[in-house]
Amino acid sequence: MSPFIAEVIGTFFLILLGGGVVANVVLEKTKSNDLGWMVITTAWGLAVFVGVVVAAPYSGAHLNPAVSIGLAVAGKFSWALVPSYTLAQFLGAMLGAFIVWLVYKDHFDATENKELKRAVFCTAPAIRNPISNFFSEVVGTFALVFVVLYFTDATIVETGTAIGLGSLGALPVAFLVWSIGLSLGGTTGYAINPARDLGPRIVHALIPMKNKGGNDWGYSYIPVVGPILGAILAGLLMLALN
Repeated sequence: MSPFIAEVIGTFFLILLGGGVVANVVLEKTKSNDLGWMVITTAWGLAVFVGVVVAAPYSGAHLNPAVSIGLAVAGKFSWALVPSYTLAQFLGAMLGAFIVWLVYKDHFDATENKELKRAVFCTAPAIRNPISNFFSEVVGTFALVFVVLYFTDATIVETGTAIGLGSLGALPVAFLVWSIGLSLGGTTGYAINPARDLGPRIVHALIPMKNKGGNDWGYSYIPVVGPILGAILAGLLMLALN
């Protein structure tokens, strides 16, 4: 598997399972309708785990343009690879969102609330205030990228030899995303990932959904620019501290 394909597939599973849990909770007549925020944040954390397990051996499992940019700012990733990784992440996110729509199509048709249907694809603020919404996305992504930059491998102390953890190595980032969702996600839905938000938002605009509402393009820049700025700040702070 090439790094490009790994990022496509990893991000596909991230959105398939992350968008899938939102559909399962907010759409009408599902088995998990109205089960709430704990279900959504937990499943998003597990979705990150699944995506990282698949992609990590081949691409490092960024699954997020903000992560790729933050790593590049910190000197841990080549800037030349950022565009291809970003393209792969957007493709994977769009494909994942499209499959979620197909899986839950009957439930989309049964749901009258247009905002809930759009929520399966992209985020929206609980209280619309562009300045505070932008700040929330900056802070959430800063927390994500800064902590990721300090992840370390298990090592044998005497020799300094790194110990491979296999698929268990994906657990720290899953717990990190779960924590961000529980602690900081209540303001905007914690996109913290431009591909996760804008890619599915484009899919929402393109698919022939019954009784479809608008795409809220006026808000769409916040979950793109905010995470990028948060990632840059995290990378710069790491450089300053080191």
